[in-house]
Amino acid sequence: MAVEFLTDAQVAAYGRFDGVPSRADLERFFLLDDADKMLIGDRRGDHNRLGFVLQATTVRYLGVFLKDPLDVPWPVVEYLAGQLGIADASCVKRYTARAKTAYEHAWELRDAYGFRVFEDPEAAAGFRRFLEGRAWTHAEGPYRLFGQAVGWLRHNRVLLPGVSVLARLVAGVRDGAADRMHRVLADAAAAADPALPSRLRGLLVVPDG
Repeated sequence: MAVEFLTDAQVAAYGRFDGVPSRADLERFFLLDDADKMLIGDRRGDHNRLGFVLQATTVRYLGVFLKDPLDVPWPVVEYLAGQLGIADASCVKRYTARAKTAYEHAWELRDAYGFRVFEDPEAAAGFRRFLEGRAWTHAEGPYRLFGQAVGWLRHNRVLLPGVSVLARLVAGVRDGAADRMHRVLADAAAAADPALPSRLRGLLVVPDG
């Protein structure tokens, strides 16, 4: 891992389910509304219907499509199956028998729900403005800023990039904000007293002994 502020456990949990979602999260992200049901339409086979909504709700919750669409806590599958009137939730295991199906559904869902890729110029510009503004106005550690970045991306329906990509960007923006603060302080010190910067630098010199 190129960025040291994330632990191995935090890297492993990024863009994945960290246990079973709370009841509140189930009702917020996994409760199917009329628009969801219309999008399902008359898809053939319970496994396709269940797999489709599993991807739809997962990307809403995590902000990313999973490489394995079935890598979710089983209570989530059962919660969705109950809403679809599917008695045997285990039928979803057949969803990935044809790998292209999940891929095609992900593209359809991305367009239907307005998700954008991280590389989208408009999304990237908006995210950069948010991140730089947050780093400048809040005195928070890199992991906290990383969490705010993930929250912004999810809220604005921008698919999460790789963890190292986002971590490096957060670290770079935070370093840039620190450099800017140092320049502001140095200019303010010089404006108050031209000799002050040199006196302050002198405080860093430790006498022998």
